[in-house]
Amino acid sequence: MLYLSGVAITFFLLLLLLGKKGKSTADFILACWLFVMGFHLFFYYMYVTGKIYSYPWLLAVHFPFPLLHGPFLFLYASALTGNLYVSNKKHLLHFLPPLLCYLYLIPFFLLPSEQKILIVKNRGTGYETFMSILVIAIIISGVVYVALTTLLHRRHRRYIMDQFSNTEKINLDWIQYLMYGIGIIWLFVIYGDDDIIFGVVVFFVLFMGFFGIRQTPVFTIHNRTGLTPNGCIPVQPEPTDENLNFEDDPQDPTSGNETDSLPPEPSATTDVEKSKYQKSGLNDEELHRIHEQLTDLMKREKLYTNPELTLGDIAEQLNIHPNYLSQVINSIMKKNFYDYINEQRVEEFNRLARDEKNQKFTLLSLAYECGFNSKTSFNRNFRKVTGLSPTQYLKQLHVSFDPVN
Repeated sequence: MLYLSGVAITFFLLLLLLGKKGKSTADFILACWLFVMGFHLFFYYMYVTGKIYSYPWLLAVHFPFPLLHGPFLFLYASALTGNLYVSNKKHLLHFLPPLLCYLYLIPFFLLPSEQKILIVKNRGTGYETFMSILVIAIIISGVVYVALTTLLHRRHRRYIMDQFSNTEKINLDWIQYLMYGIGIIWLFVIYGDDDIIFGVVVFFVLFMGFFGIRQTPVFTIHNRTGLTPNGCIPVQPEPTDENLNFEDDPQDPTSGNETDSLPPEPSATTDVEKSKYQKSGLNDEELHRIHEQLTDLMKREKLYTNPELTLGDIAEQLNIHPNYLSQVINSIMKKNFYDYINEQRVEEFNRLARDEKNQKFTLLSLAYECGFNSKTSFNRNFRKVTGLSPTQYLKQLHVSFDPVN
């Protein structure tokens, strides 16, 4: 009954997904994955109950199915992160191992029904080598694809941190949860028996339904500035010399000195950073000049008070390519865009909080004024910059304030 429930839930989710308007590439990949997962559970139910022997033409059809889950996880994550190009047919190579399995099994499928039943009931008599290789391939496939998806997720997370000042809605935790789920299933594949494995798969499907419908862009399109309908980051074109403009320099090198809390500027980029950006075309002088323009712009306009501020927004105002601006922040300031902007928000909060006329407001209202869009983000970034909570920090300064708990 447990397995039939899993089958029913899987196909119910599949129908929900197919009924969604404006389906994306990621949605189609997930739909295919749910289809395979549903039939995988169905075939196991048929084997457990013995009903499969009433339909001998179905015997061994599901054997290569475990080799499909890893590729589907990786391709789904690639589509969500904007790293999958439908026109590139090389992605079909991920399905070569299960295809080879089916080709090898063709002689088995052509056997008389009685002989096929006998082979299956005797645990693959005559196909021992094939079954041993298949088990090893399944384990390797699970480990490899979970590792590849993990690397993809980490790389995309770093990219997001270099592009956005607010990552709460685009951190793609959904992919991370899927990786954990598949990883747990594969641990049971290695150490558990079939009943436990498919029992865990049923709960995995339940998790996909509950979490996916409630919190992810799988069933609901999130339209956000700078994001594709999937929550992906559009790929930026490579910068050219035309994107670099130093003719109108608004920076006055002698103005203000309000960034004492920031790390001192290094005289040159490190060897690692030079290697990373060696094709950008920027020399140290140009890097520091963009840095001066950026510092002046942030002082004058306080762009960080915009909770949805992106790297592209600032690059547009500076009339330079976003990749150049990212290089300046990474190389000169030794941090990513997310940390750079939120550090300035923390500094602005501290400045406002020390002003007596602002102490009639709550901490959270001032945090919103500085560009934070949630209490969680404010507390996390404040502690990251100062090492203290907001109330602890203000208490050290002997600032009387109504804390927000």
